[in-house]
Amino acid sequence: MENKAFPTAEKFSMIDKVTYAEGSIVSKIIIRNDKGNVTLFAFDKGEFLSEHTAPFDAIAQVLDGKGEVVIDGKPFELNVGESIIMPANIPHAVTALEKFKMLLIMIKG
Repeated sequence: MENKAFPTAEKFSMIDKVTYAEGSIVSKIIIRNDKGNVTLFAFDKGEFLSEHTAPFDAIAQVLDGKGEVVIDGKPFELNVGESIIMPANIPHAVTALEKFKMLLIMIKG
């Protein structure tokens, strides 16, 4: 299946491939297969992903704005260019301290 939003062998800007929507979280899948997922997110200020766990490690990288990631009850403020690894099976949550865009990479196995 071809992903028309993310053609191969063409350069693109991650930041430009996902847009903000008032009062919402927008996500766009770049790659999804049995080995993992790469997804872009755009959070409006105050939007959040409530605490949850995932069966695999994931890395979040902030591309625009500022967000907070809470891992096992410990908050981490992330700014543009900063990343954090969310370990498998540990509760985590994400909140937009201001509008922000994030790249999430999850590798399975």
